[in-house]
Parts: sequence; structure tokens; C-alpha cells
Amino acid sequence: MMSPKPVLVATDLDRTMIYSRNAFGTTEPETVCVEHLDGDPLSYMTVAAAGAMTELAAAAAVLPTTTRTIAQFDRIRFPGAPWPFAVTSNGGNILVDGSPDDRWRRSIDVAVRAGGATLAEIGTALRDRIDDSWVLRYREADDLFCYLVVDLAATPADFLAEWDSWCRPRGWSASRQGRKIYTMPMVVCKSRAVAEVRDRLIAAGRLDPAAPTLAAGDGALDAEMLMAADRGIRPRHGELEELGWAHPGISVTSATGILAGAEIVDWFTAALPGRVAEPTG
Repeated sequence: MMSPKPVLVATDLDRTMIYSRNAFGTTEPETVCVEHLDGDPLSYMTVAAAGAMTELAAAAAVLPTTTRTIAQFDRIRFPGAPWPFAVTSNGGNILVDGSPDDRWRRSIDVAVRAGGATLAEIGTALRDRIDDSWVLRYREADDLFCYLVVDLAATPADFLAEWDSWCRPRGWSASRQGRKIYTMPMVVCKSRAVAEVRDRLIAAGRLDPAAPTLAAGDGALDAEMLMAADRGIRPRHGELEELGWAHPGISVTSATGILAGAEIVDWFTAALPGRVAEPTG
């Protein structure tokens, strides 16, 4: 039987581990494409980060943890795959050997219904507040939440704060990541799904019960996961950087852009038993 892994690594993907060309930053390192869309290259990692992630996945229990839908996640060829578990839809779905876990999803749907407004009610209220002068697309994701793709320059300055204030008494919240404004049930969060996968890994003897949980993410939707982890790291870019967000036990990369992704993989690797971690700013 395989020995239990000594560390659980829960990591966001977009703009944390993988990057579009527009998110590279000022550098142009040697990269490998890890996602295609309709045959066109879409997301990248540095060659060094991709190699280090493959090695990390062999030594630690790595849990990809994303707000992407199941279909969007399935496009990624994240180094270290196949994954026994993955978290998609911001925690609304857990994939077990690539397939959605129906029991988990049913529990999420029950919690959403108990928590307040339905997706249909939220979607109606949201569409009443937007128009084509600044909203490029409205989408619903995995029958769980909705998001807007917006023109940032044309978006009303007070929209996000006012919409979030309207949503919260109804059990939902709103946040922005790049050009997307997400409206999410409060019970749908990455930290709950990570805790569930951790329990399953321990029960199966695949994770040491004393193993620390390490996390990485760049957006407001990652904040709860970062705070729930034993230690975490965020890149020096993204929504949390714009908010000036900080929390005890959370490191910040020195680099920005795609080089921050490589630094995060190195930070995870340094946390493995027998490694000496270097300080991160």
C-alpha cells in the first residue's frame, strides 16, 4: 500500500498556477502550454514550474481547486495529472477520478436552497441591473452560480459594492476577478470542499492525519481557503493584491505574473518534509 502523503496542497489555477499570455506580466520566460480552446493555445506555465509541479504531485497530495466549471477544468492538462480528486465550481463540485461526486453535489444543492435565494432569483435581479454598455456576457455555471464578463473601464464604479450588499442578506455574495464579476452562494466555497477531500484522503490512508494543508490563490474567492489552511501563499498580483489583503500565515510572492506561479510551486516544494523553506516576501 502506498505510504500516506505528508502534505495536502490545495491550489487555485488561473493566475495562480496557470496564465494566459495577457497575464504573463513583463517577462517572457520559456513556457509550456497547458490548455487549448478550440485548438488554440490558451494557458501556460513556465517550463520550470511544470516540471516542479509534476515532482510535487508525486510527493504530496495535490488538489486542484478552481472556480472553473467542470468542462472548463477538463480542458487543462495540469502537470501531475491524473488527479484522484479535484475541486471545481468554487467548491460546488468535487471530481473523483475525473467524475462528479453526486453525493457532494446533492449536499451543496440542499445547502444553497436552505441559505436563501435561488440562482433563478439572483439571475433575474442581476439582469435587471445591467446593460450592454458595460456587460459583454452573462453566464450561469454548473447550475450553481452566475458571472458577468465586463468592460472594466465602462463598469459603474459603485456597481460591485451595491450588488454585493443586496446579495448578502439573501445568502449570496459578489466579487470580481479580472474582467469577471462572480455572484456566488455563500455556502459554495473552496474551503468546505478542501476539508471534505482532506477527510476522505485520511480515511483512505492516502494522507497522514497530521499533514498540514497548504493553499494558494489570487482572488477574493480564494481568501476563505487561504485562511482555513495551515499556511498559504498568494501572488503579488490579482484581486487580493488590489485589496491589500493579508492574513497571519499567508506569504506573498516576490514575483508577479507567470513567474509568481513558478515561485508558488517552489514554495510548496520547500514545505515538504526534509526541505528547508526560503522566506517569501
